[in-house]
Amino acid sequence: MPIVKTRNENFFKKWTPEMAYVLGFFAADGSMYCTRRKTYFIEFQITDKDLLLQIQILLGSNHKITERPPRRSHQKPIFRLQIGCKKIFYDLAKLGFTQNKSKTVGLPPVPNKYFRDFLRGYFDGDGNVMFGYYRKEERKYLSKFFATRFTSGSRLILDDIKKRLNSIGTNGSLHFASGAWRLSYGAHDSEKLFQYMYHAGNAEGLIYLERKYKIFVGARNAVVAQFG
Repeated sequence: MPIVKTRNENFFKKWTPEMAYVLGFFAADGSMYCTRRKTYFIEFQITDKDLLLQIQILLGSNHKITERPPRRSHQKPIFRLQIGCKKIFYDLAKLGFTQNKSKTVGLPPVPNKYFRDFLRGYFDGDGNVMFGYYRKEERKYLSKFFATRFTSGSRLILDDIKKRLNSIGTNGSLHFASGAWRLSYGAHDSEKLFQYMYHAGNAEGLIYLERKYKIFVGARNAVVAQFG
């Protein structure tokens, strides 16, 4: 007998930290589409299967996670979760999402209480931490470099995120490079973002991409002491 597919059709109807996180991740790395037969799907794709499993559980889904092998030796496999549900599709539409949203997506109406969780989800999809060393021409010693960046095909969502983050005292820089919009924050602001997204370092019980969290922790531990 065929397996009955399950999903929480009401997941995106009520704001919770978990809903806000998944919505943020969907804004970055999710997609939605309606077929010619009027069937409705949402989809997540990511190289980190463990996080996708957590999202699958939160959505109450038993849909199969499929794997696409890497096309080149240096690449990672991509894992995909596709859920068919008209109600979820339309709930996301009510929140402002559309098909082929990569260059037009804006920031949904996230309540202030849950914005840090939304931002953490968006960061896990389209954010990264940059850390390293560089040498200024006039100096003989190496300086440390620590920054955070969000990347999107849509200027609208990054501009809205930048405005919302002004409330925590950050001052990001928005610019276009290599075919995408980039919202970048320096070392001081990156520390503020870490405290904000990971609830002042108390990340226990939160959903997040462990790989990026560890990079963030390692970078800030290497340089944050010099900022006091």
